[in-house]
Amino acid sequence: MINNSAHNNGSLHQQLERIWANLPGWGTLSAVNHTTVGLRFILTGVVFFLIGGILAMLMRTQLALPEQEILHAELYNQIFTMHGTVMMFLFAIPILEGLAIYMIPKMIGARDLVFPRISSFGYYCYLFGGIIILSSLFLGVAPDSGWFMYTPLSSSTYAPGPGSDFWLLGVTFVEISAMAAGVELVVSILRTRTNGMTLGTMPIFCWYILAMALMIVFGFPPLILASILLELERSAGLPFFEVAGGGDPLLWQHLFWLFGHPDVYIIFLPAAGVVSTLLPVFAQRPLVGYRWVVLSIIVMGFISFGLWVHHMFTVGIPQLAQAFFSAASMLVAIPTGIQIFAWLATLWTGKVIFALPMLWIMGFLFIFVAGGLTGVMLALVPFNWQVHDTHFVVAHMHYVLVGGMLFPALAGFYYWLPQATGSMPTKKLGYWGFWLTFVGFNLTFFLMHLTGLIGMPRRVYTYEAGLGWDWLNLLSSIGGFVMAAGIAAIIVDIALHFRFGRKAARNPWNADTLEWAVDKPQSTYNFVSLPTVTSRHPLWEDPKLPDTMAEGKHGLATSDHGRREIFGCDPISGRTREIMHLPTNSWWPLLAAAALAVVCISLLVRTYWPALGATLVALVFFLCWSWENGVHPKAAPIEGTEPNDFPLHSRTQDGPGLWGMVVALLADATLYMSLLFGWFYLWTVASEWQVPEQTPIALVPLIVSGVVLSVAVVFYHWIVSGLKQGRGDRLEGNFWWVTLLGLAHVLLIVWTFASSTLSPTQLAHDAVLTVMLIYVLIHSGLATITTALQALRVRKGYVSKALVYEPIVLRPLWIYTLGIFWLSIAAFILMPLGWGAH
Repeated sequence: MINNSAHNNGSLHQQLERIWANLPGWGTLSAVNHTTVGLRFILTGVVFFLIGGILAMLMRTQLALPEQEILHAELYNQIFTMHGTVMMFLFAIPILEGLAIYMIPKMIGARDLVFPRISSFGYYCYLFGGIIILSSLFLGVAPDSGWFMYTPLSSSTYAPGPGSDFWLLGVTFVEISAMAAGVELVVSILRTRTNGMTLGTMPIFCWYILAMALMIVFGFPPLILASILLELERSAGLPFFEVAGGGDPLLWQHLFWLFGHPDVYIIFLPAAGVVSTLLPVFAQRPLVGYRWVVLSIIVMGFISFGLWVHHMFTVGIPQLAQAFFSAASMLVAIPTGIQIFAWLATLWTGKVIFALPMLWIMGFLFIFVAGGLTGVMLALVPFNWQVHDTHFVVAHMHYVLVGGMLFPALAGFYYWLPQATGSMPTKKLGYWGFWLTFVGFNLTFFLMHLTGLIGMPRRVYTYEAGLGWDWLNLLSSIGGFVMAAGIAAIIVDIALHFRFGRKAARNPWNADTLEWAVDKPQSTYNFVSLPTVTSRHPLWEDPKLPDTMAEGKHGLATSDHGRREIFGCDPISGRTREIMHLPTNSWWPLLAAAALAVVCISLLVRTYWPALGATLVALVFFLCWSWENGVHPKAAPIEGTEPNDFPLHSRTQDGPGLWGMVVALLADATLYMSLLFGWFYLWTVASEWQVPEQTPIALVPLIVSGVVLSVAVVFYHWIVSGLKQGRGDRLEGNFWWVTLLGLAHVLLIVWTFASSTLSPTQLAHDAVLTVMLIYVLIHSGLATITTALQALRVRKGYVSKALVYEPIVLRPLWIYTLGIFWLSIAAFILMPLGWGAH
């Protein structure tokens, strides 16, 4: 193992600080460091949480007494929609992503995440998307169709204003941020752990985040597709959800809940990860049943994708489907129960220290178990029919999501606060904050179970007196304000903490994981040297480890090369096999996100030429971003000796870029499969679905374009195979030949599309075909452009038979493009011709 002790520890700190520091002043906007980006996610999420809380208080004020007119119906519906949207899309998921971005490198013994610029890009997409969504409220045109945007209520017929467009474009922008975090976290956890940290010795929090990130990769694309299709219907008239054109409004519900139910567990799993991390610390013993908990995480992730229809029991689905999804909904209680019993066993066998974070965990256990019980009740179809669309469902959702996410998040916040600020939390205000929040929460939402059971529908802005709801709603509203007072106490507590908080020791809770080996105040590079870890509890096994790491007695304790470096590990064993060099501060993420924001704003105001121009500008920014990769001088100079026993990742054939490409394509494939699902759903279910008697697309040029694409992919594969074997003759020319083949393929598709007789505004059949052709065209064009860049990089000396990393990264894109092309020909064109309309 590497052991490069520093001769001068002080100078090593200074060198690392110079390499890893953010730029001063406005230059901090170019920061890509995970600590900075994670804190930005968290702080922005807190702001959105407070806005969502204010909206909630407005609703509770309106419902406190019968027949009130504080908010008129339209404004109440807007506030209701925006409250759910803010809490689900702008608070819950992003703040947990921010926690993961902030904590994961510290826990796995890394100095940063593997794709720092993607993290920064994700944050700016989140920020700009959130601003777009909220601006609709301040402009008085907020959507009023509910945070789930069911069609046809959100379609142009019943929501003719721009409110739905703000939601669709803003949420899609935010989802890009989530996808970026998902890819980033999956690859970072699998490939950048410190030496010796196997999957079996990885901190349990990392397992939860890995599951969450994979669920984001597979769970978010259906919603992205749904929002794109609905926006195309609203702005261009493509009838995906319009019955008269062959669409079906229930398709939106299927796509939304294909995202929506995994999203519940995407929110719950990181919060449960906080609980599984904190309980051993405050019980002062290892987590009981580590392997069982890991297994339950994996099983829960799988099962969550098979539950989406239990949100649709009342829409008329077949009884067999109701029975299946009812059973699956109850089955998910098993992995959840395993985790709860592991937590209780850990507490039972340990010596519990009831510090402030532990109080929030105890509150979580009470509230989440109660929410889980009502969840099992809702899984029963007859009961679900009775309480569907009542306040009972609202109460259940808040017990599971707020109780299951907010309480653990606040426990983690107080637990890791000394790690971030160097000061301990205060006790008095902290305890007041907990009890006010706990009592207020239960007073608000427990009583809503009762109002639901006696018939109060959700989404009503007022009600008549004498229905039995009056006193329950009044107490619920009082409870809401009590909870708001608890949140206010927490905010005051944190504000005072910075001035009056007691200085914290390096490891004040006697924790077991590596994030407590970070110095205080924190550095931008986390660790002076990266240790070898063979235990799940490294700080309990070796209490002196933080000191030896700070003294530079472990790996990567050198910085004279000027690069930002971390270990690259085997994904299973954790054994170090390369040194990954990371990009430094960059403006490309901000510029690319800003260009995409201009695209969204242009689409909102229906100015399509500026939208096209901004799209091209964004493409240029992305290409410039990709150019500064590999062995580019801004990434890792070509000349120079290797700094350690391991090669730089850009000199290997299996670097992080390949892993990132594969994970991103898995997300892309999920979006494509969602489109295919929508195609078959409309084909088999939509009452007005029509297949033209003759295909509106000329098959011969399309087949020819497929043959050209096949030749290009085989040629590219041959080039890469030769590079991997050390052959690289006429490399630039070969890349140009592949580029020309790709260009010919693209032009043939464009010609086929232009000469077609598609009627996408008349028939859902033709609308889906249009989306499919555009989808294939985007991928073919992207593969072609990036191959042209490879040819240019060969000319610059960044790619050669000795530097094969980047061509290998691009090969999966070509193979995937070929696969979706021929699958599209078979599924979207040839199969309907053979089978007819139904």
